[in-house]
Amino acid sequence: MPRRIALLIILAFSTSFSLTGCQESAEESSTGGDSSATAKPEKRGTIGVSLLTFDNPFFKVIADNIKAEAEKSGYEVIALSANDDAATQNNQINDFIVQNVSVIVVSPVKSSAIVSGIQAANDAGIPVITVDTPCNEEGVEILTQVATDNFEGGEKAGEAMIEALGAEGGKIIVLNKEGSESCKLREEGFQKIIDAHNETAKAKIEIVNTIESKGDKAVGLKATEDAIQSNPDLAGIFAINDPAALGARAALEKAKVGEHVVIIGFDGQPEGKQAIKEGKIYADPIQFPDKMGVKVVESIIAHFKGQEVPPEQYISTRLYRQEDAKRELN
Repeated sequence: MPRRIALLIILAFSTSFSLTGCQESAEESSTGGDSSATAKPEKRGTIGVSLLTFDNPFFKVIADNIKAEAEKSGYEVIALSANDDAATQNNQINDFIVQNVSVIVVSPVKSSAIVSGIQAANDAGIPVITVDTPCNEEGVEILTQVATDNFEGGEKAGEAMIEALGAEGGKIIVLNKEGSESCKLREEGFQKIIDAHNETAKAKIEIVNTIESKGDKAVGLKATEDAIQSNPDLAGIFAINDPAALGARAALEKAKVGEHVVIIGFDGQPEGKQAIKEGKIYADPIQFPDKMGVKVVESIIAHFKGQEVPPEQYISTRLYRQEDAKRELN
């Protein structure tokens, strides 16, 4: 009897230990062993994002980086394309207000057209951040503007045009985008450098026409075709973004005058960089939309921590030439 009792005690003890061990293993398995490794950040709210258009990869990069960076800090992101339509964008802003988002981020299609939407967000106590293109209209409150230093970028485009044309100078056109504050700044910076150059240069660089391109490849192509007809001795084109520059290049190749006309673009999109590598575009002041997206989220986090956020935050461009493309694009 004592021996049987002893065996029963040992068996009971072993079973208890085994069950306890299984329970601990299951708990460790459900948490991955280290709860801190898989813990999701605390939910902080929603960021509503309305950008100009996702047809332009530049804005898609901004949206993707806002989303990736914001999710690290527990924010959900609703990123929408305004499809280059101001009425659509105004509706998106109003929908964000109804959804009671924490912050609204907007790249204005046309600043004057979304004043009422931004004012409604202001009245609802929702901070508004503009990215890429500012909204400097009266009666609106903007937490911060995150953008490329477009004026500086325009200056670099002017320097590239002078470099490309050399001592010969010549006639050039500008393919612009009316109604875009950022593109206006690029033009102004470009004009400043060309004007300064012409004060002392023997061979002037003459801007013979500024033509609406809408920042669009097809429109840029048609505008360039018309310009070539009016100015067969055209020496250069400054296009305010890569799609317009690529449209201009297509027109030059179609007319078989591509080797005689220099193109300076703006942006540094993949297709634009490839064209620079191939010698189809001389150079671009390139932007950094990834940095812009990250800076937007940093500003949101700082604001809700009670920290002061600068009203304007600019990211410098870098002039990107063929040697840069050959080094980067293998």
